[in-house]
Amino acid sequence: MMSLRRGGERQDSPAPYNVVHKLPHGDSPYVRAKHVQLVEKDAEAAIELFWKAIKARDRVDSALKDMALLMKQQNRAEEAIEAIQSFRDLCSRQAQESLDNVLIDLFKKCGRIEEQVELLKQKLWMIYQGEAFNGKPTKTARSHGKKFQVTVEKETSRILGNLGWAYMQLRDYTAAETVYRKAQVIEPDANKACNLCTCLIKQGKHNEARSILLRDVLQENKQGFVDSRLKVRVQELLSELDSREEEAAVFASVSVECEVGMDEIAVVEGLDEFVKEWRRPYRTRRLPIFEEILPLRDQLAC
Repeated sequence: MMSLRRGGERQDSPAPYNVVHKLPHGDSPYVRAKHVQLVEKDAEAAIELFWKAIKARDRVDSALKDMALLMKQQNRAEEAIEAIQSFRDLCSRQAQESLDNVLIDLFKKCGRIEEQVELLKQKLWMIYQGEAFNGKPTKTARSHGKKFQVTVEKETSRILGNLGWAYMQLRDYTAAETVYRKAQVIEPDANKACNLCTCLIKQGKHNEARSILLRDVLQENKQGFVDSRLKVRVQELLSELDSREEEAAVFASVSVECEVGMDEIAVVEGLDEFVKEWRRPYRTRRLPIFEEILPLRDQLAC
């Protein structure tokens, strides 16, 4: 904002207080909570004020999310999970997806991997049904206060990557392999390719793992690695492959594979058709492939 001096010179006038500190307007419980959080830097006091804002039904969408994130920073993740699960019914329909994203991070932090898996599969199903993107091929997302466009393919690949990681924590490398393979079909990514290689190595599929490293990682980065951490990880995987192959030459190894349940099949089956369907000019919100899968789910579930 500009103002004039007596001599006609211009000078910058100070920005409003709420703009400087990125505070909302007003004097409600939520505004006071944000002031304590961002200006006074008192996390515990801010959490108490966010509670008051929720109870007063003051900007509940933002109050609940901000409080949960602040609780996570204060190592109170279990309380944050309980708060979201208890009060999310007070939030708008538009806030539910954002709350799910916070819950997924909280489940991960608390080691509640099974719950994380179920929520990730639920998010995938919402995409399949056309609910997450409201029947459109892109949607507007927000991160650190900035808006950007996300495609169906990118979001699906991101969620599949998180799901694959969760299965790896559960040591279900067969399910993780299935998920990572589908993620690579939708949107190839070097880090997911490395995770896929880890799954294959754990199952004794050394030749496949080496092939994927050479084709999807080394070949794609033949001009040099931009990410030094990726380069280190590739070297570690190659070393592990060499070591495992030497052991296999001495000892006859037997690879035991677990069956993938119908839940995992329903999650990843038909994703290729799904992406093609979204690219057509005239499409239904629900895809025919999932109508075919659902009747078989109870019969084939492990």
